[in-house]
Parts: sequence; structure tokens; C-alpha cells
Amino acid sequence: MSEPDRKLRILLVDDHPLVREGVRACLTRVPHLEIVGEAGDGVEALAMVRQLAPDVVLMDVNMPRMNGLEATARLRVEAPKVRVLALTIHDRAEYTMQLMHSGASGCVTKDAPPAELIHAIEAVGRGSSYYSAQAAQALRPALMNPKKDDKLSAREREVLALIAEGLGNKVMAARLGLDVRTIESHRSRLMRKLDIHSVAGLTRYALANSYVKLG
Repeated sequence: MSEPDRKLRILLVDDHPLVREGVRACLTRVPHLEIVGEAGDGVEALAMVRQLAPDVVLMDVNMPRMNGLEATARLRVEAPKVRVLALTIHDRAEYTMQLMHSGASGCVTKDAPPAELIHAIEAVGRGSSYYSAQAAQALRPALMNPKKDDKLSAREREVLALIAEGLGNKVMAARLGLDVRTIESHRSRLMRKLDIHSVAGLTRYALANSYVKLG
């Protein structure tokens, strides 16, 4: 959250009322988290995002009319500032990869403990990515031998990894001993070289190519 005293606004999307009730009961105990709305499928979710402008969408994957993968991809275009955290029963690599490519900022399995769900929402709300241990473990075999882009310099790889960790330009500059303008230049070159023009896209690229650790 950009302001310490501002609540993180959450839209809860799941086609099972009992699941929504359980998640709501978990999150309402956390003072700085606020559920501003609930939706039962991707179509409702898109409409409610337009109306409510949440910070984080907690998105189920398997839903009628429009599933979570399609809804997430649509949100990347229609509401790029809204972060999506997928909540799924699947922990297989193909599902996690699909979530990454659709634009989700993270994934938590439905059997995760409440404390992990809260931590994941907070991380995604800060602009970082979060993949639960189960999802990360399932994804690792698919990333065992990544093909890193050799057109990136060593410094650009460092900056890319820090972007994927959710760090801002000032923090990156301090960590690497550079000035902010230099960091901004590296960020611009990364976007131009990779033809990726969003932090979410750079984060997905970094994860898919093992520039940053999962889990």
C-alpha cells in the first residue's frame, strides 16, 4: 500500500458461496484488509472492477461463463493497475504457468493456511509477486533449464531481478550503488529490448527465466 494507514481493497471472486464466506471470515479479522465486493464468475468480476476499483482481485480459476485465466488476461488490458492473486485447487506446473502468462501476480492454493493467504495478499498489494510453496514447487521442473536472453547485460539482469522482487527505483539505486536516473535508463532499455512494457510483464519474464527465485 502506498499509504500506511490506507486499507487494501479486495475483490473476492469465486463461484462457490461457501468458499467466499470462508475467505471473507478469514480476511475480515485483518484491520488493514477490506473486502469491497464479491463476484461469482469472470464476467461479474470485470464489471465490479470497473465499478469498485479494488487494489487486489482474489481470483478463482475454474468458474462458469468466464474463467479466472481469461478474466485475469482481460484485467491486464482494462485495469493494469489492479493486481490479481489466483486462488486455485490446482498446483500443477501447467496451471501455474498459465496463471503467470495470463497476468496474475501470484498464486495460492485453496488448502493454504490463512496466514499464508494474508501474507500473499499483502505482498501482491505492495506490487510484489507471490507463489505458494506448492505452486512454486510444481513450477520448478518447468523452469529447470531456462533460456536466458543473452542480449541483456549483467547489470540489466540485476535490475530485472530487483523489479521482479517488487522494488522501486530509489531502493534499487541504493542497493546497486547507482543513481535513480541510471536505474530508470536500465528499466527503459529492458522494456525496449524485451518488448515488455509493464512491471507485471517484466516480473513474469523474470520468473519464467529464473532471474528471481520462486517461493
